[in-house]
Amino acid sequence: MAQRLSFDELVIVLEDILQKAGTSPDVAAIIAQNCAACERDGSKSHGIFRMRGYVSTLASGWVDGAAQPVVEDAAPSFLRVDAQNGFAQPALAAARPLLLDKLRENGAAVLAIRNSHHLSALWPDIEPFADEGYIALSVVNSMAVTVPFGAKRAVFGTNPIAFAAPVAGDLPFVFDMATSAWSHGDVQIARAEGRLLPEGVGVDAGGAPTRDPNLVLEGGALLPFGGHKGSAISMMIELLGAALTGGKFSTEVDWSRHPGAVTPHTGQFILLIDPARGGGLPFDLRAAEFTQTMREAGLDHLPGVRRHKNRAKALQSGMTLDADAWANLDKLRQFGIAGLNG
Repeated sequence: MAQRLSFDELVIVLEDILQKAGTSPDVAAIIAQNCAACERDGSKSHGIFRMRGYVSTLASGWVDGAAQPVVEDAAPSFLRVDAQNGFAQPALAAARPLLLDKLRENGAAVLAIRNSHHLSALWPDIEPFADEGYIALSVVNSMAVTVPFGAKRAVFGTNPIAFAAPVAGDLPFVFDMATSAWSHGDVQIARAEGRLLPEGVGVDAGGAPTRDPNLVLEGGALLPFGGHKGSAISMMIELLGAALTGGKFSTEVDWSRHPGAVTPHTGQFILLIDPARGGGLPFDLRAAEFTQTMREAGLDHLPGVRRHKNRAKALQSGMTLDADAWANLDKLRQFGIAGLNG
């Protein structure tokens, strides 16, 4: 039977699942809020769909669900966090107070998270900074599932990049996109729903173009968006997300000794800017002017608007989980990953 839940009710369910899977209460609260926010806002590929991956990864021993991040003050505008083989979101939460102090003091701040696992969307990490009036940029690499333009085997992750900025009198401007043609989660959903992929999304194990999500996921690979242009951006993300932070390149992620692990063990880079330090009129006013210019040019859909519409609807009316989705969550809560594997 389908189930209707409020945001807070869904968070409680997810916290229960995560704690039973081995996370500390603090980590469970952070990941549950993150996962429920994605579901609430319509980011289905990063919502409750990910819970099986969280639980199976915890069960495999690949990630430490009770890790205590270590914050390292590297320079006046530079902060590092060793996530201690835990999730990236608790590392960001641990660093946030000092990171904001550095931002307010210096006008810009960098956060480099390493030894971390990230399985969610990036926009929940940075949208709160735009809500406070700051500009935020974040990238994270993952496991090797994307073929560089002109290459023959996977080297890059899906390697998302996200950007958030305040807009006066309007919603913040927020985009979050994979630099692969599709996200890995969306390909998994297409497989589960029996759908073919569009042309140009992936290749099979022999490097031949394919629309079959099974062939992409089982020995094949994704393609970068935009050919050589997306490939170049993905390479930049490997350098910022791994080489700069001290994380692993996507090709160095090896979970072969941890059957069931699905979370990439890499790094995350975040850049924050205080736009009040810029020149000219206040940034948020200029952003509002430019937003209006784009609308007058005929642009109907701005990044982030759909998420906010979904959010408003979910907060007013709750979220309806179909019978299968609810049954899977209930099995995870009762039996852990064994409930879905049995």
